[in-house]
Amino acid sequence: MTTLLNDQVQPGEDDVRTADVVLARVTDYLTRHPDGPREVRLRVAEDGEELVVPRGAVELFARILAHMAAGQGVSVVPTNAELTTQQAADLLNVSRPYLIGLLDAGEIDYRKVGKHRRIRVTSLLAYLRRDDQRRREAADELTALTQEMGLT
Repeated sequence: MTTLLNDQVQPGEDDVRTADVVLARVTDYLTRHPDGPREVRLRVAEDGEELVVPRGAVELFARILAHMAAGQGVSVVPTNAELTTQQAADLLNVSRPYLIGLLDAGEIDYRKVGKHRRIRVTSLLAYLRRDDQRRREAADELTALTQEMGLT
């Protein structure tokens, strides 16, 4: 699984514009059909051929388009994937030694394969959710203290 993070799609200017237009149409469709069919039919413009895809894939596609429309690169990583410490550090945008510290502190679950650590994407996402929640709580506390001290 060494190519896991190397498959990133980095949109160019034309891709950003196209993604923005298509995102509006896909989002509109999903909004108008919140309990829509489990399968969605897509028509290919050139030859009119229809593709049938699961609704979940269309919802994921909308998220991908949103990132591309914002000019951000996108990678799709299966939730059961196991990452090396370098891949996980890259996803978190931290150094590998910092990640190792998080692993050793029990912040992120991992397993050992021989002497190498492997981190499940689900464990990494769980850590990110917990970290985001801690950050929100800290920001709320600072806001409350600021208001209490009359600094606003």
